[in-house]
Amino acid sequence: MNSELIRFQQEKKNIEKQVIIGSGLSLLSVILFVALINYGPWGLILLVPGVIYMALGASKFKKLSNKFKHEVLAEVITKFVDEGVFEPSRGLSLNTVYATEFLKRADRYHVEDYLAGKIDGVDFISSDVKLEERHVEHTKNGTRTYYVSYFLGRIFEFEFNKTFDGYLQVLEGARPHSKRKYKKVKLESIDFNKKFKTYTTNEHSAFYVLTPHLMESLMDFEKNNKGKIYFSFIDTKLYLGINNFKDTFELKMFRELNESSFEEFKRELYVIKDVVTELKLNNNIFKKE
Repeated sequence: MNSELIRFQQEKKNIEKQVIIGSGLSLLSVILFVALINYGPWGLILLVPGVIYMALGASKFKKLSNKFKHEVLAEVITKFVDEGVFEPSRGLSLNTVYATEFLKRADRYHVEDYLAGKIDGVDFISSDVKLEERHVEHTKNGTRTYYVSYFLGRIFEFEFNKTFDGYLQVLEGARPHSKRKYKKVKLESIDFNKKFKTYTTNEHSAFYVLTPHLMESLMDFEKNNKGKIYFSFIDTKLYLGINNFKDTFELKMFRELNESSFEEFKRELYVIKDVVTELKLNNNIFKKE
C-alpha cells in the first residue's frame, strides 16, 4: 500500500474509533436508563455526549471522503480519462438528467461527483444522481411526510456525433417518461425481450440500431453491472442510467481502505470504457448515409 493510502487509512480508523465510542456511550446510556428507571432520567446522562461525539465523527468522515476525492481520486481519474475533469461537489444539471427521458421528475434530488472527458475520442459527462419521491401518510396520530429514493446511481451522457432517426429507449424494469409517442416493440431475441423493454418512435430505426451484436453487447453490459440498466438514444446522444443504489466514489465506513478498494474505484471508471468499446460508439454503425 502506498504512503498516501496509509495516511488516509489511519485517519479513517481514528474517525471510526470516535464513532464507535459515541455509539457505545449512547447505548450504555439507554441500558442505564432501563436499569435505573426508578431514578428518573439520570440514566440518560451519557446520551447527549454520546450522540454529539458520534455526529462529530460522521461529519469528520464526510470531510475525509471529500478530501480523498480531491487529493487521490481526482489524480487517478484525470490520468484514466482524456481531458478528464472531476468535480466532487457538483453534478449533472436537472435538464440533463431529465433529457434521458427514462426518469420521472423528482420531489427532491441530489447530484455529486461530476466527471467528464473523452474515452477513445468519445465525449461524455456523468455524475451520481439521487432522486426521491415525496410520500404523505395519514395515521390516527396525524400526518407523516417522508421521501423514498427511486433512483440512486450514476447517469452518463455520451456524445458521438451520429444522429438517430427517431427516438429509442432500452430499459430494464422501467418505462419512458416523455410526451413523445413511444411504442413498445419486441425484437427477435427472446432473451433480450425478457431482460429489457424496448420503446421507440420509429420501429424501422429501432431494428436498424439494435443489431444482434448490439443486443448481445447490451446484455453483457447488464450482466457485468449490478442494478437496473437504462439506455436512451436521443438525437446525437446516448444516455445511460445505472440504478444500483450506490454512491460511486464514496469511502465506506468500517471498510478497510487498501489497494483492493482502490482497484474497485478504478473498476467504476472501466464502466465508461466498456460502454464506448462494447457499443462501438466510436465508429459509424449508427450512421445512415
